[in-house]
Amino acid sequence: MPRLEEIHANLLDRLQEAKEQGWLGEVAAIEASLAAAEQKLAAMRDLATRTPPSTWACPISAASSRASTPSSETRMRRGSPEHYNEG
Repeated sequence: MPRLEEIHANLLDRLQEAKEQGWLGEVAAIEASLAAAEQKLAAMRDLATRTPPSTWACPISAASSRASTPSSETRMRRGSPEHYNEG
């Protein structure tokens, strides 16, 4: 969410500059982007308040991912395409 907040702040700065310069087309485009960013921020904040952090997805550790990945020997026995690309 910090990145989206940074984008939102940047859009506000760009909108002010566009208005000062009289860039009407740019003003319209930035306002559309700003509205979309505000909607997304509101949705993210709403989700964060409704969903406790303990239910958010956690990254898989390297050890657990190795356990579920077939070894090269297993892939060779299965006749995987990787086997055919070797020497």
